[in-house]
Amino acid sequence: MSESVSAAYIHVPFCIHRCGYCDFTVIANRDDLLSVYLDCLEQEISESLVEPQQLTTLFIGGGTPNYLPPEHLQRLLKILQRWLPVRSDGEFSIECNPEDFSSERMDVINEFNVNRVSLGVQSFQAEHLKTLERGHRPETVADVTQRLRDRGFQNISFDLIYAVPGQSLTDWETTLGHAILLAPQHISTYGLTYEKGTAFWTRRMKSQLEQAEDELERSMYASAMKELSQAGYDQYELSNHARSGFQCRHNQIYWNALPYYGFGPGAASLLNGERVTRYRSVTGWIKKIQKGESPCSDREVLGPDLARREAVMLGLRQLKGIHLSSYEERFNCSIRDLAPEEYDNFLKRGLLEIDNEHLRLTYEGRFLADTVVAEFL
Repeated sequence: MSESVSAAYIHVPFCIHRCGYCDFTVIANRDDLLSVYLDCLEQEISESLVEPQQLTTLFIGGGTPNYLPPEHLQRLLKILQRWLPVRSDGEFSIECNPEDFSSERMDVINEFNVNRVSLGVQSFQAEHLKTLERGHRPETVADVTQRLRDRGFQNISFDLIYAVPGQSLTDWETTLGHAILLAPQHISTYGLTYEKGTAFWTRRMKSQLEQAEDELERSMYASAMKELSQAGYDQYELSNHARSGFQCRHNQIYWNALPYYGFGPGAASLLNGERVTRYRSVTGWIKKIQKGESPCSDREVLGPDLARREAVMLGLRQLKGIHLSSYEERFNCSIRDLAPEEYDNFLKRGLLEIDNEHLRLTYEGRFLADTVVAEFL
C-alpha cells in the first residue's frame, strides 16, 4: 500500500430478525450460510492484503456478530488474528445484542483479546423495545454487563435510541437514568430514523407508526446531552459520549477522514483516496468471491474537491471541530473557500464558532448539524 492503514471494519451480516428500522446489510435465519460466509471472508481478506497488516483499531459490526455460534465466532477471530492482528495497545471492538449473549460467546471474544464491547441496548422500557422489535428484556442488560465485567471487560458501550413512536420525554429520561446507573464507559444516543426501504418507512407511510414531533426530538437530544454530561460523560461527537479516555478510537478514524479497510458484505473501505463498497446482498457477495470475481459493487475516487468537502462534513461531527490551519495544510484551501456566504452566515447566526483555532458547531448548531453540513457538500 502507498499509505499507512491502521484500521479495519468487518461486517457480520447475520441476525435472528431484521428490526423494522434497520437499513444495514443483514440476513436473518440463514444459518446454512455461516460457514460459507467465513470461507469467503477469509478469501476476501487474504487476496486483498497478501500479507498480514497490524492495526490500531479493528471493529466487528453487523448485523449481530454475537449471533455467530461459539465455534463460528472462534473461527472468525482466528481469521482476524491471522490477517489483521491488533496491537497490544489497540482498540478491538465488537457489536453485540444483549439477546442470547451467552457466557460461552463472552469467553471466546475474551480469549482473542477483544477489549471493547458495544451493546445494542436501545431502551430500558419493554414497550419501546417491543416497538423497536428488539428481542431482549430490559433486565437482561444488567446481567450481560455484569457477566462481561466478571470476565475483565473494562470498555463497554451502550447504544440507545430516542424519538421512538409513543415515547415521551420522561420515558427517554428513564432510559438514560438506567443506562447511567449501569455505568458503561461509553454511551451513543441516536434519534430514530425512517429509511426508505425499511419496514418502519412503509408503516409510517401507512400511518401505522407516528413519527415523533421535531420539538420532542429536540428536547430528547437536549436531555441526553445534559443528563450524560452531569453524569460525567464527555460528549465528543454529535451522538457519542464517553468517560475520559474511552472515546471510540475506531470511529475517530472515519471522522478524521483517515484510510481504513473494510471486509464483508456491504462494507466500505477508504484507501488511496478511493472509497470501495462491497455488494450489499450477502448471497451476491458470496457468489462473486466463489467465482473469483471482485466483491466490490461501487468505486468512487475522492477527487480533491470531494475530499475536502467530506472532511468538513465528518470533522464537524466532532465537538472539538476542525483545526483550521491543519485543514488548510492538508487540502490547500480554507473551509470558508467551500461556501463563503454560508460560512459567514452560520458564524453570524451562532451555529458555528471559532475557538482555539478550531471551527466547530455551537450548542445550537448541534441541533441543526445536518443543515449546516449540507451547505459545504
